[in-house]
Amino acid sequence: MPTTYKILILGASYGSLLGMKMALAGHTVKLVCLPAEAELINKEGARVRLPVKGREGLVEVDSRKLPGKLSADGPQAVRPGDYDLVALAMQEPQYRSAGVRELLDAVAKERVPCMSIMNMPPLPYLARIPGVQASACRECYTDPTVWDSFDPKLMTLCSPDPQAFRPPEEKVNVLQVRLPTNFKSARFESEAHTAILRRLQADIEAVRFDTGAGRIELPVKLKVHDSVFVPLAKWAMLLAGNYRCVTKGEVRSIKDAVHGDLEASRAVYDWVVKLCVALGAQEKDLVPFAKYAAAAQGLAGPSSAARALYAGAPYIERVDRLVRTVAAQKGMRSAAVDEIVALVDAKLEENRRAAKK
Repeated sequence: MPTTYKILILGASYGSLLGMKMALAGHTVKLVCLPAEAELINKEGARVRLPVKGREGLVEVDSRKLPGKLSADGPQAVRPGDYDLVALAMQEPQYRSAGVRELLDAVAKERVPCMSIMNMPPLPYLARIPGVQASACRECYTDPTVWDSFDPKLMTLCSPDPQAFRPPEEKVNVLQVRLPTNFKSARFESEAHTAILRRLQADIEAVRFDTGAGRIELPVKLKVHDSVFVPLAKWAMLLAGNYRCVTKGEVRSIKDAVHGDLEASRAVYDWVVKLCVALGAQEKDLVPFAKYAAAAQGLAGPSSAARALYAGAPYIERVDRLVRTVAAQKGMRSAAVDEIVALVDAKLEENRRAAKK
């Protein structure tokens, strides 16, 4: 096992959080992003600001001052075969973009193990879930053909539970964490590839960050699980909170979506949990509603999907549609989930019509 790994991360916004944790642990990270982003990150570093329990304000981590190396480049400038692991951190619709599509296909053909931190599970990962007909879920993806070259054995999913955003008043190399929970990854089928994840988990766990006034433990860890169902715990959160930020009127915060009608939120959440259990998940793989509802109290902004919709995006990640499709394969249906899908469909159609004018 090498002393350090080389990790390629597609996406420099949310991906910079995972990349920073890996560089803190001494590994070499390359972020793939737009040319202007890459130039700024390489010149001024990536900055991640985290809340730390028991401390006032935020702790800022500067990528230029870490044991490992973090740099950035455009998709045409990287060779995926040079890396030990690839992390997918872009929004699902972005993978059909020119340059990114070709890089993703090269990753698949080079057979580099991939860990997705997308909310939308890549199609090859769905093929690893017992009882899911992945081929019947293709219509839920912006362009399902971008996943066709992948071997499901080389794809795993990591639940992107930490919540972070780019402060609008800052440069694009700054990411601020508002909910410092953990990344929860399912193992790969291969023990050798899973060993990479377990090593990263241990290295990130061991890090102590020097604030100048002492060394502290930073939140946001990587946790590796044997169950393929653990990352699906995010589905219930997304359906009960993130997608319910979309209304017939104005966009609302995740906090308001969950706590505006707590029993309605609980009903959606419990229905999605029931679906995951029907697929084969254990209760221990999932997150209790009370724990999620408590975390949602701190989520005072709309979800990224809702923000994109109300900003006119013609495509977003459709985990809402995917959950409904998978549920139908199990003979399950929810009127509340049907309504969520209908609202998102209508808003996307409105945006697409506007884009054609």
